[in-house]
Amino acid sequence: MMDWTDRHCRFFLRGFSPSVLLYSEMITAEALLRGDAPRLLKFSAGEQPLALQLGGSSPQRLAAAALMGEEAGYQEINLNCGCPSDRVHSGAFGACLMAEPELVADCVRAMRAAVKVPITVKMRIGVLTGRGAALRERLAEFEAADYAALQGFTSAVRDAGTVAVIVHARQAVLGGLSPKENREVPPLRPAVVRQLKHDFPQLPVILNGGLRSAEQAHSALAWCDGVMLGREAYHRPYILWELQDRIRPGGYGRPSEAALLDRMADYADRECAAGEPLAVIVRHMLGLLSGRPGARAFRQFISEGARIPGANGTLLRQAQRFITVAPELQPVAAH
Repeated sequence: MMDWTDRHCRFFLRGFSPSVLLYSEMITAEALLRGDAPRLLKFSAGEQPLALQLGGSSPQRLAAAALMGEEAGYQEINLNCGCPSDRVHSGAFGACLMAEPELVADCVRAMRAAVKVPITVKMRIGVLTGRGAALRERLAEFEAADYAALQGFTSAVRDAGTVAVIVHARQAVLGGLSPKENREVPPLRPAVVRQLKHDFPQLPVILNGGLRSAEQAHSALAWCDGVMLGREAYHRPYILWELQDRIRPGGYGRPSEAALLDRMADYADRECAAGEPLAVIVRHMLGLLSGRPGARAFRQFISEGARIPGANGTLLRQAQRFITVAPELQPVAAH
């Protein structure tokens, strides 16, 4: 979720659920150690609980970056070993690390020694290389050797001290598929993740990948220890409230679109006064009315209005005109 789940996105998503654990976009250890760490690590108190997702392959550099994250206030440090983007493959981190379990274990151990907050690992069920028909044939079957490699990687990071693994139920293909194709072409195999949980009963296993509804995610919780939502939550953020309501019925009333816009308008006023352009905030809010009447007009209004010099939270208050409240929805204040 690089370039997606920045601090403005996370503040927006927090309005849909008070308890969901939010993750930062992946930030490389080198970016923190050599770049503008205060800017990269910045977040609002209203985003918590919050985890920092790191990319890297140097145990020492990751340990130093993890310490920076802990000191900044993040409640978990997550090592990304699942992203198949060319940007991470060329940098020797992300999904290519699935082929280096001992190196990843060294990274986990170093981070564990450096911080007191939990260390987790985000991973795939495996990693492949190749192209064309041969690759498609290889993807058609998940072989015994594939599962043995997955077991070996999981054992290594467990023994090194990770407190949980977040497992995307697809293999990653390095070099042969684009990032978009990597989210669609490799078959989803949640049964493999379920088997992994069976074989590692004491290790919390969190399912990631292909979850499209609160019902589907809630059903998975019958056998796994948690679920992670990415693009579905970004494009249809009310799924976060829908899932929370299934887990804790009635514990947190459905936040109304109007209340969420008021909350973001107040936030935008503060951020814009500090010099932040409104456009970088509202770009994360386009899914607020997803599937509802007026959604297209809403998206156009805030996208175009945010580019006007001097735009601030007033635009979001004006956007309430596009809300059509369905009779069955009972809005409450957003917290």
